[in-house]
Amino acid sequence: MTATQVNPTRMELSRLKKKLTTARRGHKLLKDKRDELMRQFLELVRENQMLRQKVEKGIAKANLDFALAAAVMNDAAVKTALLAPKQSVSATVTSKNIMSVDVPSFQYQTRTVDSSDIFSYGFVDTSVDLDTAVASLSAVFPDMLKLAETEKSCTLLASEIEKTRRRVNALEHVLIPEYTEKIRYISMKLDENERSTQIRLLKVKDMMLETQRKK
Repeated sequence: MTATQVNPTRMELSRLKKKLTTARRGHKLLKDKRDELMRQFLELVRENQMLRQKVEKGIAKANLDFALAAAVMNDAAVKTALLAPKQSVSATVTSKNIMSVDVPSFQYQTRTVDSSDIFSYGFVDTSVDLDTAVASLSAVFPDMLKLAETEKSCTLLASEIEKTRRRVNALEHVLIPEYTEKIRYISMKLDENERSTQIRLLKVKDMMLETQRKK
């Protein structure tokens, strides 16, 4: 709707001024939210990068350890040793709020608290390299879970940042200029009407004075 389609009345002017005040307040709040979201997002991105490097190194070490174990033991022996695991893991997902965005929080629990239960085999017929490989993979698991958490959080925050950015831009480049233009137009029209009224009153006054003089 263009400014010329607005009804130039004082009531409409008052209504638009209230809308403009609300829009400016909302624009400031959304900008603050966007800035804080960006700060939180960048912190998560840095954490995510460090975790990814740590996890990649841990997985590479575990793969190397398993390769060494496979070189010492035959494939059948390795598969037999790992066939019936003693330990199991369950994960729970909760959420935490970051600037009105619910991001996941992952926790895990092992079936038993005994750290030696990660080894599902006896140590007599297996190589120490297999023990090292299993321990390496177990050690990297918490970081893998944390990495999944931070990556999902980054995705959700990035989506919210984009939504907030669009709202800020809509207020800054569409609504606020539109309200400002309408207010300017109505104010101009009201001033013009007021001047016209004053001119008419002066003319009426002059006519009345002229009539009185002729009498």
